[in-house]
Amino acid sequence: MTVPLYWQDAYLKEFDSVIERAEGDRIVLRETAFYPTGGGAPNDTGKLTVNGRELRVVDVKKEGKEIFHVVDSEAGARAGDAAHGTLDWDRRYRIMRYHTALHLLDAVVERNHPGCLITGGQIFVDRARMDLDFPGLNRELAQKVIEEANAAAAEGHRVVAREIGRDEALAMPNLARTEPGRLMMMGMSSVRLVEIEGLDVQMDGGVHVANTSEIGRISLNAFENKGSRRKRIDVVLEG
Repeated sequence: MTVPLYWQDAYLKEFDSVIERAEGDRIVLRETAFYPTGGGAPNDTGKLTVNGRELRVVDVKKEGKEIFHVVDSEAGARAGDAAHGTLDWDRRYRIMRYHTALHLLDAVVERNHPGCLITGGQIFVDRARMDLDFPGLNRELAQKVIEEANAAAAEGHRVVAREIGRDEALAMPNLARTEPGRLMMMGMSSVRLVEIEGLDVQMDGGVHVANTSEIGRISLNAFENKGSRRKRIDVVLEG
């Protein structure tokens, strides 16, 4: 099992670890700060230094309880070798900001526009999108939702994570906002929560900024009417 250091400290830029297994261009570490693709968010990139040699980390994947680091060439490493990891921090921090921005938009929709549902989302390095079951949503109202989120972000809400037991989680309404998320929660022994204090709590396994003031200004990049009920908001962050 790979220990996810990114859950302990999302701001960790470098770390030391030990190789548990190396298979060609795939390396499993004892612990890692590299976030794997998942939950609608992209993986981290960066480099691993092993036996004095720098290897570019081009992909990170979670398979079962292990996290595989895909590097740009044959690793030439073996179990027990020391490894030093360095994240592409600018990329990671942008992803953190976008992820928290989506949670904030979700919170605003839940609070100010009852009856509307978030049906999906996707985070990219340079933008993010949210799919909604929101029949009355149009470009003008989407802009209003974003302005509401910007106002909330500027209030400087702390963002904190914690783990609770499955039974406790199942007793809390609306922790999982999508059907796949609800089904996933049923099979967990513990559930990780991300809370924007005073605004939102939901199940989440990703990386976030520590305060909404770090998000920056959210701008509407595109609005798509994908049917009578399904709408899509695409956003970018300034700065």
